[in-house]
Amino acid sequence: MTPETFKTWRKTLGLKQKDAADKLGLKKRVIQYYEKGHRDGKKVEIPKSVELACMALSLGYEEYDGRPLPRSATEALGETAEDV
Repeated sequence: MTPETFKTWRKTLGLKQKDAADKLGLKKRVIQYYEKGHRDGKKVEIPKSVELACMALSLGYEEYDGRPLPRSATEALGETAEDV
């Protein structure tokens, strides 16, 4: 995830930097570093765990209880391949 796509993700969800930080369990300053792509002249990488958390939030998952998730959209709707 690039700094640009991270910022686009946040704005698409209508989140302020503080809101995104709260949802991701981060400090607002870290969100700012991710969006800039650097801190004090050093490149800042967005961790895979943050990228996956962004995806989960985009899909509407605010919490995860450990249950297996559907492998496809049809499974999410409770349909089988024969129903489609």
